[in-house]
Amino acid sequence: MRIAIMGSGGLGGYFGARLAQGGADVHFIARGRHLEAMRSEGLRIEGPEPMHLPKVNVTDRVADVGVADVVMLCVKLWDTEQAIAQIRPLVGPGTTIVSFQNGVLKDQYLRAAFDARQLMGGVGYVATTIAAPGVIRQTGPMQRLVFGEFDGSRSARGEALLAACLAGGIKAELSQQILRDIWEKFVFLVGLSGTTTTMRRTIGPIRSNPQTRAFLLDVMREVVAVGRAHGVPLPEDYAEVRLQLADDVSPDMTSSMHHDLERGNRLEVRWLAGGVVELGQAKGVPAPLNRAIADILALHAEGGAHA
Repeated sequence: MRIAIMGSGGLGGYFGARLAQGGADVHFIARGRHLEAMRSEGLRIEGPEPMHLPKVNVTDRVADVGVADVVMLCVKLWDTEQAIAQIRPLVGPGTTIVSFQNGVLKDQYLRAAFDARQLMGGVGYVATTIAAPGVIRQTGPMQRLVFGEFDGSRSARGEALLAACLAGGIKAELSQQILRDIWEKFVFLVGLSGTTTTMRRTIGPIRSNPQTRAFLLDVMREVVAVGRAHGVPLPEDYAEVRLQLADDVSPDMTSSMHHDLERGNRLEVRWLAGGVVELGQAKGVPAPLNRAIADILALHAEGGAHA
């Protein structure tokens, strides 16, 4: 199976390395110093299950890869439009495209650009950071990929991708309710990213303080209400369920958006809290707390140079 990884940072690099270790024909698309390091030194994963792939297929010239069986879209959300244009040489009639990006708007963009029959839904869970060019550090034991057909069927291409993932030691699952899976992650991610980034703190103190804990819960309740308005089968009390998850994770846990704010990088807030507001407006469902998060972070959304 030829798998193209569009975006070889923390998520794409980590799961691509595992797929390659499992025997898949993996082609990484990267850029800058990360690209050069991967060319000369390979790809190294640090953390609970370290590995080093001394030689990997990596390029910044997408056309050199040829048509892929699977394209895994793993870029930051602000690069989605550019990535969609770049991956066209990878996509043939039999190619499957799976976005493992954050949020729920991502698949709308893909449907507008490609035949919907070529798309599968995906959710990625892993805590990673690029420790140095060519080096990805996993900062916790969790790693999981969930993917599946939007119509709920169990397809041959899904089974083939699942087999490739399992061969590489990925905790993968072929889902028959992928839309709900995507929204389940979205509920927690919006709450975690919105609170940690606006409050500049990790989840520990946020969940411990009664006032900030209530804010976190209400942010997630807005996401649930918007999802249910769009027909996603989330239970009415699903925000309370995700609050229990917030109690179970390490108190030092934070969000990638919080990391991006501290580093002066661009933020995904437009597609996270901002996405909740946009989708809520489409159904007449107010999301004032998510609107507040998007407004508070607006001056930082384009990165430090614009703050």
